[in-house]
Amino acid sequence: MFIDDDLDALVARADLDGLVRLVDARCESRDWPGVLRIRDRSRAALESGRQLWPAATLAEYRLALRAPSEWATQVLHEDGGRFAIGPLTEVVAQNHSWSEMRDLLPRGPRRSFVAHERVLRGEVVDPDDLDDPVLDTPLRLLDWEPSYALPVYGDDGVRCDSPIDLRRPQWIDVGGSGDVEMLDDASLEAAARALVTPWLDSSNGTLRTAIVSGGNDRVVAALRLGSARLDPLAPAEALAWLAWCAASGGVHGRRRGAAVGRFDAWWFVAAVGGLDWSDLGSEPSAAVHDILESTTWWRLGTNEPDAPYQLSIVAEHDGETIAVVATDQRA
Repeated sequence: MFIDDDLDALVARADLDGLVRLVDARCESRDWPGVLRIRDRSRAALESGRQLWPAATLAEYRLALRAPSEWATQVLHEDGGRFAIGPLTEVVAQNHSWSEMRDLLPRGPRRSFVAHERVLRGEVVDPDDLDDPVLDTPLRLLDWEPSYALPVYGDDGVRCDSPIDLRRPQWIDVGGSGDVEMLDDASLEAAARALVTPWLDSSNGTLRTAIVSGGNDRVVAALRLGSARLDPLAPAEALAWLAWCAASGGVHGRRRGAAVGRFDAWWFVAAVGGLDWSDLGSEPSAAVHDILESTTWWRLGTNEPDAPYQLSIVAEHDGETIAVVATDQRA
């Protein structure tokens, strides 16, 4: 084993601050084998009760983000990055091309997730490069898809601006009153929940759904809002917003990645059209596109305070209107 006295001393006394400084120093000097040793020995220390997983996580994250592909791909094992701010499959995709990584990545689900992340960054992946694509979205971006919101990972954090916050709304006032019978659709409700699962399971999120016959005034009444505002969205804008929400972790949850966001957005669109995802086969593009374009999409505005993470979308399709209202607050 490579002798690394400074590292061994820090591990022996469980000096987390010192290990973080050592990660910084070795990244600065591009000592990628040294950073990998920090990861390995910090992980091994867990067996003796020394809680050095933050140092191991930081080393893995920095390798995925900054190191050349031959080192970055070594942290993409199935239990790597468990406590990182986002999936390492997305982190590594920010600065490394598929062509660089293809021959270095082991076969398995993480290889497929990396491929899908690179697709969102404009690459086309040969299906023969994957044993199992994992996600049923195409291994290329289609001309009708939006520019999905992609994160920017840095040494100390991640930022991903919502596409809905980068546009000027055109609000239309809508009233809603009276009793409205709600429709049941377990598949649609499951697809809606999938968009914001980390908000609900790992943070302070709330979710309301409403499905009614009729137009947007009926769904406003079903939500018992009295009145609301609607901002018309182009289909591509709606898809981009859905994908952004599904990719995020909310305020306190762990980010899931843009590839998952794209898949969950497609799944929701299919459910709006009354289709079960399992019935779409290996090429769902045409069906999803048809539903997306034949649906009228709105952003719903209420008098409730703005939340850091908010999905308030209304979809009118084939005589029914669906509303999904989810928020995640800091407190």
